[in-house]
Amino acid sequence: MNLKKTWWKEAVIYQIYPRSFMDSNADGIGDLQGIIRKLDYLKYLGIDVIWLSPVYESPNDDNGYDISNYKAIMQEFGTMQDFDELLAQAHARGIRIVMDLVVNHTSDEHAWFMESRKSKDSPFRDYYIWRSGKDEKTPPNNWGSCFGGSAWQYDKQTCMYYLHLFSKKQPDLNWDNPKVRREIFDMMSWWCDKGIDGFRMDVISMISKTKEMPDGETNGLYGDFSPYCVHGPNVHKYLQEMNEQVLSRYDIMTVGETAGVTAELAKQYAGEHTHELNMVFQFEHVEGDGKYGKWTDQKLPLPVLKKILSRWQTELYGEAWNSLFWNNHDQPRAVSRFGSDSPQYRTVSAKMLATCLHMMQGTPYIYQGEELGMTNYPFQNPQEFRDIESINAYQEWCTNGRLSRETFWPCLTFKSRDNARTPMQWDDTANAGFTAAKPWIAVNPNYKEINARAETNDPDSVFHYYKKLIALRRQYPVIVYGKYELLLEDSEQLFVYTRTYENEKLLTVCSFSEQECSFQIPEEFQNASCIITNTNNLYQNETLKLKPYEAFVLYTCH
Repeated sequence: MNLKKTWWKEAVIYQIYPRSFMDSNADGIGDLQGIIRKLDYLKYLGIDVIWLSPVYESPNDDNGYDISNYKAIMQEFGTMQDFDELLAQAHARGIRIVMDLVVNHTSDEHAWFMESRKSKDSPFRDYYIWRSGKDEKTPPNNWGSCFGGSAWQYDKQTCMYYLHLFSKKQPDLNWDNPKVRREIFDMMSWWCDKGIDGFRMDVISMISKTKEMPDGETNGLYGDFSPYCVHGPNVHKYLQEMNEQVLSRYDIMTVGETAGVTAELAKQYAGEHTHELNMVFQFEHVEGDGKYGKWTDQKLPLPVLKKILSRWQTELYGEAWNSLFWNNHDQPRAVSRFGSDSPQYRTVSAKMLATCLHMMQGTPYIYQGEELGMTNYPFQNPQEFRDIESINAYQEWCTNGRLSRETFWPCLTFKSRDNARTPMQWDDTANAGFTAAKPWIAVNPNYKEINARAETNDPDSVFHYYKKLIALRRQYPVIVYGKYELLLEDSEQLFVYTRTYENEKLLTVCSFSEQECSFQIPEEFQNASCIITNTNNLYQNETLKLKPYEAFVLYTCH
């Protein structure tokens, strides 16, 4: 199949969570000048694009995902002048900048909402979703918010409720109002005219809601809003309008966060010819394992993980483009979750996970610190959390007595979003070199062993392994465009697949096990060259004894 070639398919993207990346002014909070200081580090790693988590003005109820002004920079992060410098400095190094676009909701401190709540006759009233309650004390329906509690907040000023699918300080915008869409498209064009290179679109599959808002199916305390608010009736219409008005006018990349998406739906959002987005994030491999809602302390069985990832590889081939990721700011650390964070296996399993992901078809995303093999944080008590979701979950599940702390704590600490948000580990000095002040969230105590200075100086480190994977992507078109085929689908230890493109073929073999296991090299790869491995194996025998978490890639060209 002749796949259309584009820069964003061939790129490697690095996600920066600015609050935790690098503090330049000793206030304990990462900032834009801190990112500028570390651009040479990212250039050395070899990445092509930075995805910047929100840096807009915000009261920070949800760490910047509650925006009060789309055209201003959060004071803690710096100024618009700092942003312009970051953009110029990144571009000078050949690095593109993708902004986080949060337009399902705003902050309740945004000027639109402050006007909207003043009266029922406000010209901004219809910018948000207001409803009368069932009675004076009962919300319009039983929907629960993603962060716990009701999805409705009563407002005394007009004696009505507004919808917030997330925090009560994040009221949902009414996309059915053409004025709202116009405001958003104008704002997006303003950023594109500045020279940014694209958007990662936060919960974009939730922007269209049904007119009717009945009670949802109850699972615990509240009803499920998803049948009425996710992949809603006009979502594709609005994204096509966005594409026509803004996206098609610029050479940018777009990726939509689309919880609950299927491969069929992904082809609509990000099909080669649907004129909406370039790619979507699907979450099946990181969300299908909860014991208590999203919370669990169990790893997904390897055959299940392979089935999920392979389905996305095969079903989207030639029709839409995959986003490849193990972790981000909303997920725990990859090596703790899918590999092993024990001192014995952390390095080798981090390299194995990188191999497994970067050899698949799609655009790989590296979350800050992943290239060092950073691990989950050893939380001991709820006071250590900063994330609203984790704090609310502890309250809802433990304080309110639904589960004992002993039962729920391992699940909360395994999946908490704060695992990803601890400061970037730059060196072995105080606070891992992140800040000269008290950091806004604790530094992982293993920073003396795991840090960028040590790893950039060690040619056998996780960092240098990522650097090599990124370089290989530029060298072999088969890594970007090759067709995927899974082998040994029932194996509980090995993840094995091939990639084929024109006359090139790859075999990727990854052990997800702490036990040794045997592998028979297929005949067509028995004289192939090994282009990367995380061990010192030579791969010259037909039957191999693989070490724990071993990974290698064989290449042949006919």
